[in-house]
Amino acid sequence: MQIQPGVYRHYKGPEYRVFGAARHSETEEWVVFYQALYGDFGLWVRPLSMFTESVEVDGEHVPRFALVEAEPERFSRADAQVG
Repeated sequence: MQIQPGVYRHYKGPEYRVFGAARHSETEEWVVFYQALYGDFGLWVRPLSMFTESVEVDGEHVPRFALVEAEPERFSRADAQVG
């Protein structure tokens, strides 16, 4: 499963910037790397499966995080190459 970089809205209202997905070095579980767009602008990771799941709100299933605005990838293979 892929995650698109961009701004996402949590079902409770706050917005976050998703940079992309990465693998946990020990478990190889996919996690999403993102930043709060409020408060101290903290950096977070959350399992991809949890980030993309639906939650029940007032008897209705809604995405935990919904894409608001797609953004170009912030990290690319070309950026990672040395020399």
